[in-house]
Amino acid sequence: MWCVAELNDEDITRMEDVLETYEKPYDPAEPVVCLDEKPVTLHADVRPASAAKPGREARRDNEYERRGTANVFCAVEPKAGRHFTFATPNRSAFEFARVACELAMQYREAKTIHLVIDNLNIHRRKSLIDAFGIQVGTEIWERFTIYYTPKHGSWLNQAEIEIGLFARQCLGNRRIPDLKGLRRESRAWNRRMNHDQIKINWQFDRRAALYRFAPLVGAPYGMPRGIPARPGCGSPARCPQTSRQCRSRMTP
Repeated sequence: MWCVAELNDEDITRMEDVLETYEKPYDPAEPVVCLDEKPVTLHADVRPASAAKPGREARRDNEYERRGTANVFCAVEPKAGRHFTFATPNRSAFEFARVACELAMQYREAKTIHLVIDNLNIHRRKSLIDAFGIQVGTEIWERFTIYYTPKHGSWLNQAEIEIGLFARQCLGNRRIPDLKGLRRESRAWNRRMNHDQIKINWQFDRRAALYRFAPLVGAPYGMPRGIPARPGCGSPARCPQTSRQCRSRMTP
């Protein structure tokens, strides 16, 4: 269920920009990378767990000790199956600057890096300038072409899918007591994902966005910029590209 409070011109423009970027053919010279972060609560066992034995399952005491919090930045290049996971002490502007620098280093040969991020206050040029100085910070920032998701549309960021995978497959119900352990586990998960080259099959495109949201904004008939009519269709395509049948007849 999507929660869309209101759609204005800025939200529509940002949505189209993000979706248009996703629809571009894969180009290693201009990679599309999505970045987001997730807070992680650290827990430690009060009593040692008991390993499984023949005839008896593993046992763990329900009591645990809170060890504070940490943060994980998750970045993914969906069409290439490249994954980047950075466990950090917090979600500060300095840590974001370090992650942005590392991503820029990973794509040294790229003409530009199309980076999709949400509207968190640290996702700004200022974070890099404060961390590395105006010259180096600006140079790193300009390696990216930035796409901000709509303010109520962070679900358009494919990094949220990456975070969901990380939370289920890496964190699960385990107790990780410290940042060192979190970094070890996140690196192991990251290596496995990159070895298997797990890609994200993103289905929501601009046609789907028009079909879903046109009634909310009173959009006139027609397609967003750059989308042609379907071949053989008497009117501009108003149905999702992934639909099995044209739904244009459903619109009066």
